[in-house]
Amino acid sequence: MQPQLKSKVRCADREVGEVAKVIMDPLSHEVSHLVVSMNGAGERQVSMGAVQTVTDDLVQLRSSSSEVMALPPFKREDYVTLHEVEIPGLERHIHVTPGEVLVPFPELERNVKRRTFFANLTYVTGLFIGLPLAFPVLKFLMKPMYAPMDNRWLKIGNIGKVKVDDAGTQFKYKRAVKEAYMPEAEIEKNVWLVKATPAVLEKVYQGKDMEFRDATGKTLWTNKKDMPYLAFSGKCPHLGCGYKWRKHKVLGQVFLCPCHLSIYDASGRVLEGPAPRPLDLLPIQVSPSGEVQIIDMEFKAGTKSQTRIV
Repeated sequence: MQPQLKSKVRCADREVGEVAKVIMDPLSHEVSHLVVSMNGAGERQVSMGAVQTVTDDLVQLRSSSSEVMALPPFKREDYVTLHEVEIPGLERHIHVTPGEVLVPFPELERNVKRRTFFANLTYVTGLFIGLPLAFPVLKFLMKPMYAPMDNRWLKIGNIGKVKVDDAGTQFKYKRAVKEAYMPEAEIEKNVWLVKATPAVLEKVYQGKDMEFRDATGKTLWTNKKDMPYLAFSGKCPHLGCGYKWRKHKVLGQVFLCPCHLSIYDASGRVLEGPAPRPLDLLPIQVSPSGEVQIIDMEFKAGTKSQTRIV
């Protein structure tokens, strides 16, 4: 049986508090720890290995109360909730509110060991020897990489889905992609739409229409400064993570990226965090019947300037 929120927690000698949150292992989809509220003495993180039995309203621990109190205080900043980050399939394995289910904070930046100079020299030498033989094959396999960018309009849904002004609404869609020598595949993508008030539109456009151009400099489309609908790419400009529309205790309703806690307002402007630029706007048009179309674009992450890559 899975531990339930508000269940009493009893040690070998006495009752110490109740279950405040649960921590899930994102790989095994099992509860790994309990966060126990210690009756006004803070919170402690208790491993499921210390749990003896679980019933509907009680978690019995093998440890004594002094052993639990000796555990380090629970560090909330080391975790994110399932409201802040999506882990496919995890919610099917839990029986409590997703906002009270925590997973370890994502670590996307890894240190990569440098190879030695002589190892690199060996690789480069081999490359130059084999390149004349491999070039025709590589040219054929990598041809899709040099194909023109796809500037077709894609239908993503109806504007009737947007219910509130100056709030993010997610639209999901599918499109076929072809990368290098890989077979064509259909992937799921998303954008965030905002029905913007004049004040938000002014932050975005600053009184000027926004033009989108192709690689040759030809204008593809112009977003008009008084058209109220904004479409933002679903990828955070910091490292390309997916972000969410969430309520912040201080800033109110914002776009929040759980990877490194970049925060944006409804205009896409950076409020906090390491993001180097605002959210990326996309070309958008809305038909008289409310059907929404966008041109699917992606931009290089981690740079202040906006460089299109898809």
